[in-house]
Amino acid sequence: METEATLKEPQPLCEIVGKGNAEVLETVSRTDNAGESSSTQDPTVSNGDDSDEGKEMVDVKIIWNKNKYDLKIPLDGTGAKLKERIHSLTGLPPAMQKVMYKGLLPEDKTLREIKVTNGAKIMVVGSTINDVLAVNTPKEVIQQEVKAEENKKEPLCRQKQHRKVLDKGKPEDIMPSVKGTKERLPTVPLAGMYNKSGGKVRLTFKLEQDQLWIGTKERTEKIPMGSIKHVVTEPIEGHEDYHMMAFQLGPTEASQYWVYWVPIQFVDAIKDTVLGKWQYF
Repeated sequence: METEATLKEPQPLCEIVGKGNAEVLETVSRTDNAGESSSTQDPTVSNGDDSDEGKEMVDVKIIWNKNKYDLKIPLDGTGAKLKERIHSLTGLPPAMQKVMYKGLLPEDKTLREIKVTNGAKIMVVGSTINDVLAVNTPKEVIQQEVKAEENKKEPLCRQKQHRKVLDKGKPEDIMPSVKGTKERLPTVPLAGMYNKSGGKVRLTFKLEQDQLWIGTKERTEKIPMGSIKHVVTEPIEGHEDYHMMAFQLGPTEASQYWVYWVPIQFVDAIKDTVLGKWQYF
């Protein structure tokens, strides 16, 4: 029995290609439409390059280690954000930075709030991690020794060496104190205080040189802030809105420079400016 096979006439190649192209075009069209739909639905996608777009900017000069950097940053950015940008410029980690603009720059306030303007010069003081660790060990030892001695003794203001100064009473030109608040250092020297000899003394914080100037009637001592190992402070009994304060200039108690009648609102600002917030103790 014979089986007849009916062969279909071959379909022209151009029709196959044409059909294939039509399917491809249809697929591409569907994909494009889907892409357009997706793009329309999510117009907020950003690659991060335009994060500052539309913000009010301010141009400042960053000065660190005798180098100057031009930086444009949002005026409503915080001091913490500025430290991050300084990190990207200098390689200094934010925790190692002491940033100065009219005093120690607060991290939680915006540049607008602290009145940073175009062309402002912002000083940065800081060392590498290795340098800090090398210096920090002896400071930490001194700190522990000082604390141990303080715990053993009676309140400082009752000790004879301090009593003879405090018994003179307040200086006639003493600066007013403000309880319950912390203020940044003023732009003028802190005056109206006594030193351990009972003489008038004033403190000037030369941030651009990273120095503390201790001025008396006889002379002015210019002390690098990095050489100050520790700051001792204690309220004066009966006048708790004023402190007595010592700057540790060497390894022993004899190296302490005492200042009396420091207004309480400036105590933390003095310690932060002299030691820096990055200190580990």
